[in-house]
Amino acid sequence: EVQLVESGGGLVQPGGSLRLSCEASGFPFSVTHMSWVRRAPGKGLEWVSHIESEGSTHYADSVKGRFTISRDNAKNTVYLQLNSLKTEDTAVYYCARGTGSISWAPQPQGQGTQVTVSS
Repeated sequence: EVQLVESGGGLVQPGGSLRLSCEASGFPFSVTHMSWVRRAPGKGLEWVSHIESEGSTHYADSVKGRFTISRDNAKNTVYLQLNSLKTEDTAVYYCARGTGSISWAPQPQGQGTQVTVSS
């Protein structure tokens, strides 16, 4: 059974930082491309970033230079470091299997973690 468990969200002021984690099980993690996607209040699912199995990374323009995706295959975990957070980053963040783009977001399978950016 595929399981993706996100954690690390919270309430942070604009300009602050958070580190999200996603622990995976039930599939061959080390050879699977992994994404982070988000859903802001009242909006659809948005692809944020993905990391390929060999380590190549890709980002949406809205987060490029502020967010960093990484993975630890020994721990079956993918991370998203969020820096210089803005109010528009407020959303539920999910990890998902597969890659994404500006026009495609892979479907999440976990409960997500809430990130709220507010002063």
